[in-house]
Amino acid sequence: MRNLLRLCPLLLAAALLFGAEPAFAGKRVALVLANSAYQHAPSLANPVNDGSVMAKTLKEAGFDVVESRHDLSALDTRRVLRDFADATRDADIAVVYYAGHGIEVEGSNYLIPVDAKLERDTDVYDEALSLDRVLVAVEPAKQLRLVILDACRDNPFGKTMKRTIATRGIGRGLAQVEPTSPNTLIAYSAKAGFTAQDGDGANSPFTMALSKHLTTPGLDVRRAFGFVRDDVLKSTGNKQEPFVYGSLGGEDVPLVPVKVVAAAPTAPVVNPQADIRRDYELSLQVGNRAAWEAFLAQHPDGFYANLAKLQLEKIGAEQAHAAATEKAKQAEAERDRLAALGAQKEAQAKAAADAKAAEQAQLAAQKAKEQAQQQAAAAEQQRVNLAAAAPSTAPSSTASPTGTNVASLTPAATPADLTRSVQTELGRVGCFSGQADGNWNTSSQRSLSQFNRYAGTKLDVKVASTDALDTVKAKQSRVCPLVCEHGFKADGDNCTKIVCREGYAVNDDNECEKQRAAKPAKPATAKRDDSDERPARQRRQAGAAAGGYGAAAGIAAAAGAGRRSGGGQVFCNSGGCRPVSRGCHLEYRGGGGPGNDANAEVCY
Repeated sequence: MRNLLRLCPLLLAAALLFGAEPAFAGKRVALVLANSAYQHAPSLANPVNDGSVMAKTLKEAGFDVVESRHDLSALDTRRVLRDFADATRDADIAVVYYAGHGIEVEGSNYLIPVDAKLERDTDVYDEALSLDRVLVAVEPAKQLRLVILDACRDNPFGKTMKRTIATRGIGRGLAQVEPTSPNTLIAYSAKAGFTAQDGDGANSPFTMALSKHLTTPGLDVRRAFGFVRDDVLKSTGNKQEPFVYGSLGGEDVPLVPVKVVAAAPTAPVVNPQADIRRDYELSLQVGNRAAWEAFLAQHPDGFYANLAKLQLEKIGAEQAHAAATEKAKQAEAERDRLAALGAQKEAQAKAAADAKAAEQAQLAAQKAKEQAQQQAAAAEQQRVNLAAAAPSTAPSSTASPTGTNVASLTPAATPADLTRSVQTELGRVGCFSGQADGNWNTSSQRSLSQFNRYAGTKLDVKVASTDALDTVKAKQSRVCPLVCEHGFKADGDNCTKIVCREGYAVNDDNECEKQRAAKPAKPATAKRDDSDERPARQRRQAGAAAGGYGAAAGIAAAAGAGRRSGGGQVFCNSGGCRPVSRGCHLEYRGGGGPGNDANAEVCY
């Protein structure tokens, strides 16, 4: 792996001196597979078109063998791969390009033929072809083995496929791979765990970029995929990022050699910083720990060394977070197992404490990972800006040989930028209606919680993370439903006022309801008995006193109250009840009880 960054100036000078062609100019063979007409899933529009473009590109590039096939069954695909393996036995460069559906099951990748049904998750072993089978077909090539997969689409069988084991994982997109054979590269149209776009035209953005850069004469294949990545990110609004897995040596490996005309030897212009930058970009393309360690072994000091150390710290933080997450899962499973078995309280308490500690460690690792990712992203953005501003000069003035931090970088401002990006994406999918101000407040957390609810994700709502940004970016349409105020209804992405016809009004359920006619008011009466002239306090006391004599007194008081206008009040005491004499009325005197009448008959 340390040969990844080793330069070969002497070999290049010899080539110029003797007019020889560069390395890797031997026999080149290619196989193009494209599946569109799926029999048990919706057809795909672009793969056959993409296969035609790639076959034409490779033929025009002078490949010795270009075999192009489309819409193959599983059996036919196996036969084609077997025949192609025979053609690669005496080849220096072997390329396989595949466009169609792919699927990841339990960390392994499979290409799906057009006749696959995939009714169960285990059917992939019988009806699909593993990526390892494709790698076997290119294995005999001597100098470069290249597999290109434009297959990172949504899995059409995921919703209907039965799980024979509930814990068997079926991933989104394709899984990350690490080729075990030397001089092997595997290129994805979108990085592991993400899906690719088909584009608006007849060809996918990934294939269009491939046809533009991959066969550029003399261009190293790793640089070519770097240009492909830039084009796809630009054409998809940074929603799709192609990725390359594997490693090569230090020499340039172009798919199409350049014939060099003999020329007089001249002193080469040495630009050490340009060479270091090139080596850094190659390591960035590979992106694993071994590549960065090889870079630092070759260039231990300076500006780019500090950037490489930040990249290593990011990888270490990501690995630590993955380990902490796995440990937390195991601790939680052990706690639940002991609880289900009814173990002793001491054992359950210890398991619960271990699970809590593992959860806290996972949260700490998550924060450390996000911080490392933000710092690495800020450093890389600063490097890109410096290169764009002055591509011919080296940023040596910003190097700090003794530390891993670069003085000119300002990663402290990055969290706010990340927050604004997450808020903007949440607004795009209909989950955030505020201003993208970079302040991750309660409203922003509630918006991400709504996204989790409707998207079925479990993102941490406490912080605006790069994981959240990537997950929200992957959604191409509205996720959260449109919520309108009372009196308005959703109309696409806007709220419109509800208009009811005449005689109808909007009710509490936001529906038009017929209005009831108002009842006419009763006319006021001119009569009023003497009791209404008494103060309200006396009327309340009279009623209370009437209740002090039991049911009879209550009935009499009620009867008297009902005939006030006719003067027919009733006087009750312990001796019984009788009508109040004409020209008299009752007055409340207080008291009440045996031998003490509460009411007195007053006559004039």
